Amino acid sequence: MKKIIFVFALLFSTTIYAQPVRLAVAGIAHGHNGWILGRKNDAAVQLVGIYETNKELVKKMMDKYHLDPALFYDDVNKMLEEVKPEGVLGFGTTLQHLSVVEACAPKGIHVMVEKPLATTVADAEKMVGLARKHKILLLTNFETSWYPTTDKSFALTRDTAFIGSIRKVVVHDGHEGPKEIGVSKEFFEWLTDPVQNGGGALMDFGCYGANLMTLLMNGSMPLSVTSVTSQFKPHIYPKVDDEATIILQYPGAQCIIQASWNWPFARKDMAIYGSNGYIITKDNYNMKAKGKVGSEIDYKLTAQETNTYTSPFLYFADAIRNKISIPAFGAYSIENNLIVVRILEAARNSAKTGKTIYLK
Repeated sequence: MKKIIFVFALLFSTTIYAQPVRLAVAGIAHGHNGWILGRKNDAAVQLVGIYETNKELVKKMMDKYHLDPALFYDDVNKMLEEVKPEGVLGFGTTLQHLSVVEACAPKGIHVMVEKPLATTVADAEKMVGLARKHKILLLTNFETSWYPTTDKSFALTRDTAFIGSIRKVVVHDGHEGPKEIGVSKEFFEWLTDPVQNGGGALMDFGCYGANLMTLLMNGSMPLSVTSVTSQFKPHIYPKVDDEATIILQYPGAQCIIQASWNWPFARKDMAIYGSNGYIITKDNYNMKAKGKVGSEIDYKLTAQETNTYTSPFLYFADAIRNKISIPAFGAYSIENNLIVVRILEAARNSAKTGKTIYLK
């Protein structure tokens, strides 16, 4: 299995807090839990509590990351009362995101969940309502939010002389499949469950394209959503799709999202085509672009060049401490991610009915 190492460092920031931001974790069944459980406390972020009811999983993570048993709780409200975190990270199932917000919002505790925000529009709307009522941050973490190529691409699309009007966007996301890449037993169980995850590859990787396109379109909803899903490996994934293609139609623009558990290798890349030029990202640091005039430009970017937060936890910490403001339809934002869930739900309905879903 190919191992990817993520370096969590805010390369361009010199923010120093008098006291680190106190963060707790609610649920650790997500395969990305190592991003926070394996992170060492520092001047910016301190891990103060972990809620999880699966005792076998607790023991496994405690041993793997050499964690103090005193950090763990099997009652989320008790944890919140005793450790008093400023923010909570949701690393459980997507279905559990609502219960995390229900526990945290009335206490004024900010929340960041793993992508996507929720499995259904109904749950997403409840979460957004609670966040707004209690005036907390509710952020959604996408790996592509940490990519310098994402920031550079969107900066170039704002230069209308370079790319012109956006006409077509194609987003590719996914990998060989959860089993094929060796995800944990706990992660596999809920990731391949149509209730806990809301679907398969469509939810797991379709959310990236929906998030990026919503950012590109400045928060505009698509006019329609058309989706086709497949089960190429029903012997491995009998309950959910492992292949999805989603087409979003906007006035004057179209987005094709290709989400898959069948790629021959892991990928997160996109192509943006405008009336004057194009932008094609290869990975988080490499991309190319061409305007109407001049030759194609190859970019090898750094986080310093694009002012990119390469750590979602430091982004969350700075937002909690009011060092930064969240753009209205930015990739992490509540507004963007409510639209993402609307798109995903429409895509599920389209695939189920075989019809295009028209959105209001």
